[in-house]
Amino acid sequence: MNILVTGSAGYVGSVCAAELVNQKHRVIGYDNLSAGHREALVRGVKFIQGDLADTRRLKRVCKRNRIEGVMHFAATTLVAESMSNPHLFYQNNVTATIALLEVLLECKIRRMVFSSSAAVYGDPQRTPIREEHPTLPVNPYGESKLAVERALAWYHRAYGLNCVALRYFNAAGATDRLGEDHRPETHLLPRLLEAAMNPDKGFSIYGEDYPTPDGTCVRDFIHVRDIAHAHILALQFFTNVYFRTYNVGHGKGYSVREVIKTVEEVTGRRLAISVGPRRPGDPAVLVASPRKICRELTWYPRWSDLKTIVTSAWAWKLRHPCGYASRLNNQYSL
Repeated sequence: MNILVTGSAGYVGSVCAAELVNQKHRVIGYDNLSAGHREALVRGVKFIQGDLADTRRLKRVCKRNRIEGVMHFAATTLVAESMSNPHLFYQNNVTATIALLEVLLECKIRRMVFSSSAAVYGDPQRTPIREEHPTLPVNPYGESKLAVERALAWYHRAYGLNCVALRYFNAAGATDRLGEDHRPETHLLPRLLEAAMNPDKGFSIYGEDYPTPDGTCVRDFIHVRDIAHAHILALQFFTNVYFRTYNVGHGKGYSVREVIKTVEEVTGRRLAISVGPRRPGDPAVLVASPRKICRELTWYPRWSDLKTIVTSAWAWKLRHPCGYASRLNNQYSL
């Protein structure tokens, strides 16, 4: 298939684009490089630098490349930033996605896989979380993802857009070539690995007074490669007109303290740990029930035990101690 991957230079988008290339799909990557890395695009991805708000350019890309399906990763994702600047998240995550949907309708593209988030659930009433759990986000990031999901449901009903929204939990880990490199970095595992690489920096836990066994947040970590495979299975599953939501998670939660212990075991390095205040908008526990996607898409997490995740991320960190070396603004002419 000819597949457009938005946010193709980002962490999850780049891994998914690489997996699509491995499966012999023709991949067109679209990214404005505001947060992504040109170096994260593997050979075989036709990259076009552009913004989703530039609908004229996006239409040309879709028509000239005869796009048949879209994987939509492009989004602003920092939870703390969403609390201080919600406008940015509604603009980049909601308004930009609506612009993308209008392009899909005009180009008669009816297949889309949307990269959603467990943040749509907010503070869970029960765990593991199933898809029918109430959606009550506690931060604008989660609200923006839920707003898009609701729009997709109506676009499916009104226009026949086939869409799968994948609510994935904490993406982590790396492949041999691709890893996590955000600027700034706020995710737990890469921050811990940076502390292991530079012991003088230390690591501060965001709160130790949550209602969990050791007082630290509990999260369901899912390997980025497992997330990519979930997206590919979802795209291949379009046999009828429908809208579906699926959790993508391991089904087991680990506390921040447990992740720290695993990092120390894998790296062989002792971390300097301190405890700071809670980070606004963080639920205490987020653990998925992946039963629905396992049953309906025959997906299962192959690489998502915690030690495998940490080991893969550490190996990538050792090969890329400064992350991706540069941000090149190369682009292909249309």
